[in-house]
Amino acid sequence: MKRLIVSCFVVGLAFNANAQNYWKKNTGKTAKVFLTNSAANEKMVDKGTVKFEKFGQPKETDACIFVDPDFKYQKLIGIGGAITDASAETFYKLPKDKQKEIIEAYYGKNGLGYTVVRTNMNSCDFSSDSYTYVQENDNTLKSFNVAHDEKYKIPMIKEAQKLIGKDFTFYFSPWSPPAWMKSNKNMLKGGRLENAFYQTWADYYIKFIKEYEKRGINVWGLTVQNEPMATQSWESCIYSAEEEGEFLKNNLGPTLWKNGFKDKKVMIWDHNRDLIYQRATTTLGDPETSKYASGIGYHWYETWNNKTQLFDNLTETQRAFPDKFLAFTEGCKEQFDMSKIYEVSLGELYGRNMINDFNKGTALWTDWNVLLDETGGPNHVGNFCFAPIIADTKTGEVHYTYEYYYVGHVSKFVKPNARRIGTSSNRAALTSTTFMNENGQLVTVIMNDTDNIIDTNLWIEGMAAKLSAPAHSIQTVIL
Repeated sequence: MKRLIVSCFVVGLAFNANAQNYWKKNTGKTAKVFLTNSAANEKMVDKGTVKFEKFGQPKETDACIFVDPDFKYQKLIGIGGAITDASAETFYKLPKDKQKEIIEAYYGKNGLGYTVVRTNMNSCDFSSDSYTYVQENDNTLKSFNVAHDEKYKIPMIKEAQKLIGKDFTFYFSPWSPPAWMKSNKNMLKGGRLENAFYQTWADYYIKFIKEYEKRGINVWGLTVQNEPMATQSWESCIYSAEEEGEFLKNNLGPTLWKNGFKDKKVMIWDHNRDLIYQRATTTLGDPETSKYASGIGYHWYETWNNKTQLFDNLTETQRAFPDKFLAFTEGCKEQFDMSKIYEVSLGELYGRNMINDFNKGTALWTDWNVLLDETGGPNHVGNFCFAPIIADTKTGEVHYTYEYYYVGHVSKFVKPNARRIGTSSNRAALTSTTFMNENGQLVTVIMNDTDNIIDTNLWIEGMAAKLSAPAHSIQTVIL
């Protein structure tokens, strides 16, 4: 393995005016380091402390991560994952001790610190079958009943809620209205919501919110429609930007407000980064629509038609709508293969997306399924995928993939209401982001997805700590 050694020298002892701001208020000069290093099979290992020493103007030959606490950006709403039918069904097929292990691993005081839970309203691909909450053609919704969810999904959500406590942030997304409301008379394979059922469908959201809140699950928010431009073999429904806007302006938004749910955070789009700017500018261009929307949701699957993720589209969208938060609402590695669950590339996919998403202004970050079984399901249309935790329901064995640890390098240490801090790297091989928690604690995450070891410096206003970034590693530095 090639090792890149980049020497660092202290150049002068002077601090600039801004440099004194942080260090005057923070006398502690040591930081804790937690490392995941695939070559050494180390996973979120406590590596002790590093010391900050005076370090003036860096040279171009000095590899550095630059952090400036004087520059504060978006506030973090939270980080978490989806408790789908598949996740919950898998969870309750496991022995009680494994259930406790998994719920603690995500939401417990020694776990990843997840505070966000997303779920599906009506079935999605990660359900064992298609279902709705009403009887066929019941346009009065008198038969509305969430009994289906009480077997697996609601109990698991409540388990998570109990451990999360006051920071519990729960939202839902529909994949499809009931078939009889749609143009293709099928929950699957796209189709559109018929105009005649716009208000009935808006009322359906209200029923869902009330039934979940009746069971003690406070609903923080919702997305209008999951992936509104995708005709899938599973539950799906198509809306143009104009159609989504009309539904929100004339039906969903007013119905939420009329029922006392003005505080619920509505997110539009909920699809890939490729069209996010066009969708936002079109849907939110009308102030009468925009007033009902709090955020703009997105997924990471634009690589089906692009070689890389289109992170810059997030920047343009945030600039256009600084009053709306950006929310990553779903992402996973597709095409499940049990023989590949321990590959570090799974974690690097997450690390790359999380770091770039946050640096582009994202305030809410939600993984897809928190748990799947040994097939990458259950999934009633065979769309089997990876998840941070894979559980073998036949043997009871629980597998923690690198996805789990890479997400944890952010979620475990960065708390809700933390502010993102100005951060940059002078080496393309190192990606990094920084947050400041409400208690003033600085948390910097650094990822190296190359085959080389890179020695670097964490430079903060005239002082720096020497670090080493092993090949295919991620580390969190807490000051």
